Amino acid sequence: MKIISTKDNLQILHEDNHIIVVNKRVGDIVQGDKTGDKPLSDIVKEYIKEKYNKPGDVFLGVIHRLDRPTTGIVAFARTSKALSRMNELFSNRETKKTYWAVVKNKPKEPKAKLVHYLKRNEKNNTSKAHLKEVPDSKLASLDYTIIKELQNYTALEINLHTGRHHQIRAQLSAIGSPIKGDLKYSADRSNPDGGIHLHARKLTFVHPVSKEDITIIAPTPDDPIWNAV
Repeated sequence: MKIISTKDNLQILHEDNHIIVVNKRVGDIVQGDKTGDKPLSDIVKEYIKEKYNKPGDVFLGVIHRLDRPTTGIVAFARTSKALSRMNELFSNRETKKTYWAVVKNKPKEPKAKLVHYLKRNEKNNTSKAHLKEVPDSKLASLDYTIIKELQNYTALEINLHTGRHHQIRAQLSAIGSPIKGDLKYSADRSNPDGGIHLHARKLTFVHPVSKEDITIIAPTPDDPIWNAV
């Protein structure tokens, strides 16, 4: 059964005066979109308002996003100072993001760097990975390592070098290893909850105010495949 995040069941991974980090569930949208569904940003605001008994509007800055069917770490800024500094860290690629993915077909190499040129199709909200540069394409690169072989699937750990639209999904599909449940990128069937087996597992960064090194790890969703990983 799919659980939707609310202010009462948020999975908080880190919380201080400047930032709050949550473990996003399948189906949560980080920011409002044309569906009109309540975004995670509003739910986190409700949580802060209630917990700290804040009058008036709560400030919350969206720093980065995760695709709706993806799970894992999403960080928000609680102050404008933290937002501008975190935005700088992300745009200068001074954060380290690690993802886990469960794919259908085992990649040929146990570990490799994938480099493609991604071209986004706004009409159907997908990105296509090309081996050579094509008009309006952007360079995309990542490293993957096989971390576990399951009966019918393979679990990978992925480190991104660029942050492109649907990058991991498109690049893994391009090498013939689509993510489990990802119908948009050639998976043969969907997951019952409508999600995909892609999880933002770990985020490392320097705290925007205290300057401490912060490492956050998000537990995987509770399902038989993730539990086996």
